Amino acid sequence: QVQLVESGGGLVQPGGSLRLSCAASGSIFRIYAMGWYRQAPGKQRELVAIITSGGNTNYADSVKGRFTISRDNAKNTVYLQMNSLKPEDTAVYFCNVAASTRVTPTSAGNYWGQGTQVTVSS
Repeated sequence: QVQLVESGGGLVQPGGSLRLSCAASGSIFRIYAMGWYRQAPGKQRELVAIITSGGNTNYADSVKGRFTISRDNAKNTVYLQMNSLKPEDTAVYFCNVAASTRVTPTSAGNYWGQGTQVTVSS
């Protein structure tokens, strides 16, 4: 099994910054991708950013130029640096990891964090 521990959410003023962290642990064989999703009230969950094992990244158009996703492979940790935050960034942010386990090393599954609240308000 894979466990994800998130941190870094909170309340920030417009224009401010936050950094989210997500550390994966458990019977991990290989991580193929790590990313962040968010869900605002009344909206569907959307992909914010993702980084693959090869280092390729993808961002939602709404966060390009403001957010940066990065990883520390040695720590199985993914980060989301959020700058120039806007009220519309307010949402619950979820960490997601695509990984195979030691039990099923050739079969990847998706694992989710518990979610962390990010509120941008003056």
